[in-house]
Amino acid sequence: TMVVGVSRLFTSKVFRKKIHDILKVGIGGTLAFGGISIYFKNEKFYDSLVMPMLHKLEPETAHNVAVMAAKYNLVPEVNLKESELLESRVLNLLFKTPIGLAAGFDKNGEAVEGLFKMGFSFVEVGSVTPLPQPGNPKPRVFRLKEDLAIINRYGFNSDGHEAVYERLSQLPPPGHRKAVLGVNLGKNKNSVDHVQDFILGVKKFGPVADYLVINISSPNTPGLRNLQHREELGKLVSAVVTARDSLSGTHKPPLLLKIAPDLSDDDKKDIASVILKNENRIDGLIVSNTTVTRPLWLESAERQEVGGLSGQPLKSLATHTVTDMYRLTRGLIPIIGVGGVASGQDAYEKICAGASLVQVYTGLVYHGPLLVHRITNELEDLLRLHGFSTVTEAVGVDCKQ
Repeated sequence: TMVVGVSRLFTSKVFRKKIHDILKVGIGGTLAFGGISIYFKNEKFYDSLVMPMLHKLEPETAHNVAVMAAKYNLVPEVNLKESELLESRVLNLLFKTPIGLAAGFDKNGEAVEGLFKMGFSFVEVGSVTPLPQPGNPKPRVFRLKEDLAIINRYGFNSDGHEAVYERLSQLPPPGHRKAVLGVNLGKNKNSVDHVQDFILGVKKFGPVADYLVINISSPNTPGLRNLQHREELGKLVSAVVTARDSLSGTHKPPLLLKIAPDLSDDDKKDIASVILKNENRIDGLIVSNTTVTRPLWLESAERQEVGGLSGQPLKSLATHTVTDMYRLTRGLIPIIGVGGVASGQDAYEKICAGASLVQVYTGLVYHGPLLVHRITNELEDLLRLHGFSTVTEAVGVDCKQ
């Protein structure tokens, strides 16, 4: 009964409007202890109290609570690690570490500064659609606890360009932030002109984003993945690059494509050939989105839910796709590797496979906010152990052997 009550509280509109007061007054004692534990970065506090409590909530409710916690700085503050070993320049941007937050967590740009404080060197918000849309009917997120995975079929629920732009424009401008901000662009479900949706996104968020992502790989928007095919992709890339290049002022953010892990070898070759053309030069790839495949060894009852699978079962497929794209682009196009990263070893494997940067999301759901700090420290140790003096030296090393 208590769980149902809490769930209703967290999903109500009143809660979203008044959360600050509720948190201050209603659960002050817990937060007092929580504040102390956060201050000391007490991992046991999360493992034994916070994460089990969140997992008693319905998954989407727990997600919303986590976003609100970051929004109101109820998360552990971790200073970004100053390390010559971890620092790199990618996409002509400086990254203090290679570890960032994938799109899908802060869909509407509500919690950017709180997420920066958690120790991410970059945060990607979105996907953001031109017009507000509710996404698919609930329930649309499922925890596969036994598999350390999630299936989602959100369907680009978004506050829309105007609302998200308004929030992001309150932040310091590009080049003056604590960390790097990416904006992931989507298309509206009922849009008749897919390309125009992405052009609108480039024009709207170009002035406030450090980098932009063209998301053509969510499995939950009908027809979206068709944009990965050669002819469609060529038209799209040409249009968004032109839109970016025509932005007024000197700030012209790099453009990345986010692709699926479920591509045929021919699809991968087509993508590589399109983005390597000089007139269509895309600045980077994000590899990969969720998968619509289901490994036979999944144990959770929810494994047959429709949607995109993320987390540990995606790891090897995503890493394999990183390797393929690194080889096909001859290491000329920076890759952000994402999919199943929950340890320094996972991040290290993505980097050696060809990723210059790495993103985390589902791992946070199971391991809590201190995971970022742990991955960063473990990665630094592994790079040092294997004799690298910078993380850049390790990028694609497995492809070169």
